[in-house]
Amino acid sequence: MGSALASPRRAPTKPRRAGHVFVISSPSGGGKTTVVDRLRRRLPRLKRSVSVTTRSPRAGERNGRDYYFVSEQRFDQLRRRKQLLEWAKVHGAYYGTPRRPVLDTIARGRDMILSIDVQGARQIQRALGRRAVLVFLLPPSIADLRRRLHQRRTDTSEAIRKRLAAARRELACASWYDVRVVNDHLERAVRDVLAVVRTTQQKG
Repeated sequence: MGSALASPRRAPTKPRRAGHVFVISSPSGGGKTTVVDRLRRRLPRLKRSVSVTTRSPRAGERNGRDYYFVSEQRFDQLRRRKQLLEWAKVHGAYYGTPRRPVLDTIARGRDMILSIDVQGARQIQRALGRRAVLVFLLPPSIADLRRRLHQRRTDTSEAIRKRLAAARRELACASWYDVRVVNDHLERAVRDVLAVVRTTQQKG
């Protein structure tokens, strides 16, 4: 006979939902940084990964907020110790995503957003499988992209020429991304990416 003081049977706890990593890529000047910033204002719980880079800081950039700025020696050390989830050389500088913050975040059920290039996106896709959702921001045209790069006033004419050549190669990779969004109107592009995030979160 069971005791009247026996503890009630507990319902099984629901396993914690693993988080997702949303990768946003675009050619240089394609608007990925602006789209990510706008997206995080709408979704403050969406954590942004801070990349490591060997390039010099641009005006207004802060170490630890925009990037972790390191020497090539330190970057190579991180890479050899497998502390980077992905890494690539882009426009003459190295960029990488610290491994532990990403894995810890999604293990806790939180979602994370990465603003990285196509080389890194492919590595993230291989490392995380279905936990990674890849979004490519397409410029309306190469002419529009050229205009945006000139308006930034951060690159020489030669640097812009190289960035446009790289953009053509990157655009050829857009076909293997999960979602492609044309960034011809900033607010509409943000809404489109927001819809991708919310749909993915609802599916769990």
